[in-house]
Amino acid sequence: MTTTWRQRLRDLALFLAMSAIGIVFIAPLLFMFISSFKSDGAIFANLNSWSAYLPSADWSMRNYTAVFEKSDLPAFLLNSTLIATLIVIGGVLVNSMLAFSIARMRWRGRNLLLALVVALVIVPFEVIAIPLLSLVARLPWPAIEHGQLVLHTGWFNSLHVQVIPFLANAFCVFLFYQFFRDIPPELDEAAKMDGAGPWTVYARIIMPNSGPVIATAAIVLFISAWNQYLWPIMVIQGEAFRPVQPGIQQFFGRTNSWGQIMAYASVITLPVLAVFLAFQRQFVASVAGAGVKG
Repeated sequence: MTTTWRQRLRDLALFLAMSAIGIVFIAPLLFMFISSFKSDGAIFANLNSWSAYLPSADWSMRNYTAVFEKSDLPAFLLNSTLIATLIVIGGVLVNSMLAFSIARMRWRGRNLLLALVVALVIVPFEVIAIPLLSLVARLPWPAIEHGQLVLHTGWFNSLHVQVIPFLANAFCVFLFYQFFRDIPPELDEAAKMDGAGPWTVYARIIMPNSGPVIATAAIVLFISAWNQYLWPIMVIQGEAFRPVQPGIQQFFGRTNSWGQIMAYASVITLPVLAVFLAFQRQFVASVAGAGVKG
């Protein structure tokens, strides 16, 4: 067998393996989306056959109509969109600036800080949830009342309590650090010879050349923010600032229809898919670049 045919067989085997893995991952999403248009009877009647992934005779939008009638989903979507957007924008800036200082600047203690960042990557949020709750319960927040500036103690029932604690992300700091470290240092030296300071190097040299890692960090931060469940339950008691994930728990109490539950899940999944599709090219480029440099 010639080398060309061996390569073709390897490519075919790789294609079939990747296709099989893709089907495994997409099958639950496809089942959820198709089931959101079916009645409960049609969903359970086809569970044991491939027809579960096909439209039924009673295909309709009534489950989606019921979702918006029985829940405050538009308000939840708006809250989650605001929270995720602020976390992505602020998180990219905060994490990239810290990574820039570690990777491109020389100062005492930066290796210790990098080790701390790497250690924090493996710490689950549940470990720090209670200490963080105790902290935000004591922090002040300014407000205007009767034309005067007053300070309230505690950040509960607000958007900022769901944003500020999650701007810094150890995993994203490490992502930026790895990428910044591989940018040629000659670019910094050339800019400094022209009188550029650290902020100019960061804003005009490093960040414009970091599109792939910015896209990767944006995806990581958005998915993390969109999927917040435990923290909002702990700090949000009212309806005004509730995001979509705790909202589905409320929706469970208002319906026993699995078709409607699938419709709710489909609606809150679409933004995540949209963000990933929007940044997938840069994400793939970042992963591929890491593999080449690795």
